[in-house]
Amino acid sequence: MRKTELRAGFMVLLLILFLLVVLFGRQFAPNDPYASNLSASNEAPSAEYPFGTDNLGRCILSRVLSGAVASVYTAILIVAVVSVFGTAVGLLAGYGGGWLDQILMKITLVFQAFPGFILAVAIAGMLGPGLKNAVFSLVAMYWTSYARLTRSLVLQVKNEAYVQAAILCGAKRRHILFRHILPNIILPLMTTAVSDISNVILSMAGLSFLGLGVQAPQAEWGLMISNGRQFLQTAPWAILFPSAAIFLSVVLFNLTGDCLRDLFTERGEV
Repeated sequence: MRKTELRAGFMVLLLILFLLVVLFGRQFAPNDPYASNLSASNEAPSAEYPFGTDNLGRCILSRVLSGAVASVYTAILIVAVVSVFGTAVGLLAGYGGGWLDQILMKITLVFQAFPGFILAVAIAGMLGPGLKNAVFSLVAMYWTSYARLTRSLVLQVKNEAYVQAAILCGAKRRHILFRHILPNIILPLMTTAVSDISNVILSMAGLSFLGLGVQAPQAEWGLMISNGRQFLQTAPWAILFPSAAIFLSVVLFNLTGDCLRDLFTERGEV
């Protein structure tokens, strides 16, 4: 238990430090991330440009730091929205039962009938490129998993003795849902959300790579990879560093989610 707690605490601390770096990193950027300098285009890493420059002579380190907010905090926002919406749907379906459960789950199955990322690409393609449309498409892609998970957890919890006692005491449905059921299922939802942030980062980068997400000249890791792929042989650093940023972010969120899940499992809370 002690080792699991230390590992989880260390990963949470590391994640908090990472989020602070992402939030304030642009202030420490060595150059203007949007300033072009064609005379220094595709320049290799140097003291002036630690990560090199892209085809327009823009500092890649500054753009990685600037694009971190769009890549990471947008993913956190999406997960926050889908977890709240999906949890609400799952609570209503699991506790309400009957026709309400059937209708909500059939709607959920309709969304799940499509391969996730293909659905997001289709929605973003219909709505047009842009950050807002990409966010909407990813919300439509991810909310179903929270609805189904919450429903299954509610079905397990609602027959517990403390819930039945609250019903016999005449407690209102809203009181039962938010005071007795939700607090007892929130931990597995939280660990799922932390791990899902890494998936959303990859999905957002994928949409931007395809030209359906963040648009130029705004800095975003997937868009930077897309812009730099034609210079892979002559300027590989244009792809290497934003790819490394995505990799490190995904690994960090996944490891944190796994450590939290292990901790809560050992405590019997998940």
